[in-house]
Amino acid sequence: MDADNDAPIHPMKRNKQRVLLLSSRGVTQRMRHLMSDLEALLPHAKKESKLDSKSQLHLLPELADLNNCNNALYFEARRHEDLYMWAAKTPNGPSIKLHVQNVHTMDELKMTGNCLKGSRGILSFDKVFDDTEWGKLTKEVFTHIFGVPPMARRAKPFIDHVLTFSILDSKIWFRNFQILEKDPQQPNAPPKTSLVEIGPRFVLTPIRVFEGAFGGATVYSNPEFITPTAVRTLIRQRKGDKYGKRKDAQEDIARRKELRRREEDALTVSKVFA
Repeated sequence: MDADNDAPIHPMKRNKQRVLLLSSRGVTQRMRHLMSDLEALLPHAKKESKLDSKSQLHLLPELADLNNCNNALYFEARRHEDLYMWAAKTPNGPSIKLHVQNVHTMDELKMTGNCLKGSRGILSFDKVFDDTEWGKLTKEVFTHIFGVPPMARRAKPFIDHVLTFSILDSKIWFRNFQILEKDPQQPNAPPKTSLVEIGPRFVLTPIRVFEGAFGGATVYSNPEFITPTAVRTLIRQRKGDKYGKRKDAQEDIARRKELRRREEDALTVSKVFA
């Protein structure tokens, strides 16, 4: 027999990633629109109803297992203004907690780019991800979550957009671009590939990386992260210092006016020529 026929045939490994997408209670309209945009970008995502309690994150791996998902994106809202995102591999981890800032949705941006709903996107990661251990881990987790499997049930067999993840100032900047083969304003011109932004866009600040799913030992902690509550407290303190200085100045002016009035009373004409 031929030696090539005797070689064992290895079955092709299938990409079976599925993502559970859900949020906590208290999300605002913009946060809800961001989740809708991400759901449109991830045809392999399964959207679940809101989680009632923020202290019961240990239920999320079980919820993902019930929905036949091996990844989870959980958006946690605090004080109706702060948004945190948990990106986790279920059921064994790891998980990453990130602070979401500068959120701009598709409807809000009014970008000219467009892509087919359910199409697969190319993932583009900054080379800075490979410089740190937490960057390599984040890149791997984001590849599993944002990479659409070719055999996903709702996925279209087209690749017409690029999801970019860039690191700047120790933050992860997310952008979504459409791939244009030719300029729509010059249809008869020779093909020239270009990128047009679609949206959404947001900035992620890594806070902690946990060994398990939504908990466990801390693998990485960002020493530069300052909570939004601490920032607001500092701003209030500065405003309070300004107010205190202004009140002290007003009291000083009133005290000088009173002293000047007493001096004028002492030097009145009636008292001088008495």
